[in-house]
Amino acid sequence: MRIAIIGGGIIGLATAFRLAQKLPRASITVLEKEAGVGQHQSGHNSGVLHCGLYYKPGSMKARLAVTGVRQMIGFCQEHGIPHEVCGKLVVAANADQIPRLNDLFERGRQNGLSGLRKLDVSDMREIEPHVGGVAAIYVPEEGIADYPAVCQTLVRCLAALNGKVVTRAAVTQLHRIGEQWIAQTPAGDFESDYIVNCAGLQCDRVCSLAGDRPDLQIVPFRGEYYELKPERQYLVRNLIYPVPDPRFPFLGVHFTRLIHGGIEAGPNAVLAFAREGYKKSDFSARDFLGTLTYPGFWRFFQKYPRVCLDELRRSFSKELFCRSLNALVPDLRPEDLAPGGAGVRAQAIAPSGETLQDFRFVKSDRALHVLNAPSPGATASLAIGQEIANELTSGM
Repeated sequence: MRIAIIGGGIIGLATAFRLAQKLPRASITVLEKEAGVGQHQSGHNSGVLHCGLYYKPGSMKARLAVTGVRQMIGFCQEHGIPHEVCGKLVVAANADQIPRLNDLFERGRQNGLSGLRKLDVSDMREIEPHVGGVAAIYVPEEGIADYPAVCQTLVRCLAALNGKVVTRAAVTQLHRIGEQWIAQTPAGDFESDYIVNCAGLQCDRVCSLAGDRPDLQIVPFRGEYYELKPERQYLVRNLIYPVPDPRFPFLGVHFTRLIHGGIEAGPNAVLAFAREGYKKSDFSARDFLGTLTYPGFWRFFQKYPRVCLDELRRSFSKELFCRSLNALVPDLRPEDLAPGGAGVRAQAIAPSGETLQDFRFVKSDRALHVLNAPSPGATASLAIGQEIANELTSGM
């Protein structure tokens, strides 16, 4: 049996690894369009190990986050990958947010998280001395990890199981001949019996190449970060997150300690003019016109016009960005912030304008498409890979 995985991000690699474990006689090939693995969402995130506090109980995202964080920590321990379970504070900035904070606490308990604690102001400041707000939840199972190192380790583990990764192999065409797929790439044609689409920012397009119709479109949102200057990094010890507002599609800015040092603040969420547009100046006519001509995007904008405009203003104003961060750390000043990196989120939007919140896997004849795997996709990648391996092999 031959299986081609399209996309060499952390989910594609984890899926290939789990399939190679489950089907030791199969030929597993990962086709990655870039010169190396993990070059997009997998390598442009803040490296947080999410354990499932925010997600709706019973959802696939909640189940795979709880399972996945434990699998990821075990994988990092086994292979000596830098990681740390440092815990996280989720902070209610004012009294109006306390009911939502309590709802989060109950949601976390339903999802099976261990050691959750409600904190008052004095308890919060024992953990994060400079934190603002009026109450918090402490989430001890959250942490940070080196996801690019996870990707490189998965490549080695896959090779040990006789799988392989082919880079510079963007899939330009998919042809079905009987029960066989042929993937055309600049690196040559690849034959397989099954394909798994883990193409992330390009997943809807790969789905269409396979002759399937995705009931969504990927709209890219760039998340921009600042870094705290070294002399002000004492303001944050580990992870400080806000209470999300369920009326809005984005979590909001937060603070993250990075696994190799430094404190990151962000991200915002602004429409990117290219699916792989990490700078404000990056532009792709195909991607931008694809967004502008998609009715679901305009319905999304009509639902959240103020949020979208506020995010855009923050993108061009360090003062506004800092003001949002001050809800979590009041002592932070604009001059404490230095420009950081950026990532692009593959936001799946339905034709109705709704943002897809749960993971979305769509199985068709001899193909499986991962059409939505946002955060906690990296954390849950090994569990997602196991889920896909089970789903793909269930009818074999």
